[in-house]
Amino acid sequence: MSECYPEMVKLRVEIEREEDGRWLAEVVDLPGVLVYQSDPESAIRAVRALALRVLADKVEHGELDAQANRVELLLPQPSPAA
Repeated sequence: MSECYPEMVKLRVEIEREEDGRWLAEVVDLPGVLVYQSDPESAIRAVRALALRVLADKVEHGELDAQANRVELLLPQPSPAA
């Protein structure tokens, strides 16, 4: 039996290291959803949590289809070691 997903929200995440050493993770499809952390893994976890809070708020206020029952964060692929 296959599951039916009427809507999937796909969100692209960008991550980069700032000059001061902090890592910035941003969900480019959700304006203002960005975080700074000391390492890339923490940045990804924090931005994922923030994105889910923002999406929940949008569903609650009727700004996002309540049938959207899957969220996929599209993380950047790690660059090969030089």
